[in-house]
Amino acid sequence: MKSLKENFQKSHIIIIGSGVIGKFNALELSELGFQITIIDPNQNKNSSNAALGLLMGNMYQKRKGRSWSLRKQSIELWPKWIEFLREYNQELNIEKPLIQLTTNEEKFKKLEKFIHETNDINLRILDQNSIFIKNTNKAFQTKDMKGMVSSNDGRINTTSLLKTLDTYLKNKKVKFIEDKIIKIRKSNNQWIATSKNNQEIKSEIIILCNSLDAIDLIDNLSHNIKLKPVLGQAIEIGVNDSEVDLLSLPKQLNIDGKNIIPISKEKLIIGSTDEYSTKPENDVFDKLTNFLDTKPNWLMKGQILKKWFGIRSRPDGEPSPIMKNLENGLFICTGFYKNGILLAPACSRWVAKEVEKYFS
Repeated sequence: MKSLKENFQKSHIIIIGSGVIGKFNALELSELGFQITIIDPNQNKNSSNAALGLLMGNMYQKRKGRSWSLRKQSIELWPKWIEFLREYNQELNIEKPLIQLTTNEEKFKKLEKFIHETNDINLRILDQNSIFIKNTNKAFQTKDMKGMVSSNDGRINTTSLLKTLDTYLKNKKVKFIEDKIIKIRKSNNQWIATSKNNQEIKSEIIILCNSLDAIDLIDNLSHNIKLKPVLGQAIEIGVNDSEVDLLSLPKQLNIDGKNIIPISKEKLIIGSTDEYSTKPENDVFDKLTNFLDTKPNWLMKGQILKKWFGIRSRPDGEPSPIMKNLENGLFICTGFYKNGILLAPACSRWVAKEVEKYFS
């Protein structure tokens, strides 16, 4: 009788979708010895490339249920994966801490209550004399900032992460096919994926990580999975004001739902995921900078240097994300509309365990 390891080494798995979820699944499964093929029409235009990479795990205020369980597992796994991936990129790291701020008194009271009830030594309310609060108030010309700091949350550079994963996958001889899968079917205990270019690729397992497109490949009447499009947007803003030093701000912060990343004295990135759409609106600057009652002068006069967006999927009628064994050898991992980077390790660990069970 063949050992599990021999089965793994001789088994082929197709992963449809080359975002961070697809690549993490490829990483974990290739470490187990599987032959992996990733299929995507254009890996440089998936939604992962538009993510800012904030890892808001410990800050999550609902400390029970499936969502917290996934976050908790990922929080524990991320340091291990960073250490592992540094073999391929010594510069890869998680920038800490992460600051969450608000000018809304009701929201702040909820933060205070959360920290009091959680009793997590890595979370604390920021004192009004904190350098973080002082510098942020000064930069944004307000006196109303309040919030908390998480010493174990932070940010990973998504571009660097995806390039590092590519280096690893190339080293492991993971195959990449730049094509769109239009149909999947099972025949004689094998899955067959048919591409737009009429190529047929056979495998023992298919894993769907291709966001909204995933539901086009499955029988919705049987599986009843519905997804909504969500538009994540980001802009890089240039500031021409000698009195403002954006590097005085925390390295990564969130102010009332907007993620802010200072990248130099005169530039910062602002991003958000909150639109049910597939096209960015014309007023992207106003939309992303509208998180204060009064904008500081430098922000009103700021110029958009770059802008980008990514279409993500949000489950309709069930919790996010969707991680399911649909039928023998067919898995789906999608619907990570806000937390794809954070939850990638937990997702890939779940997939690996399900795949091992399939072959046991």
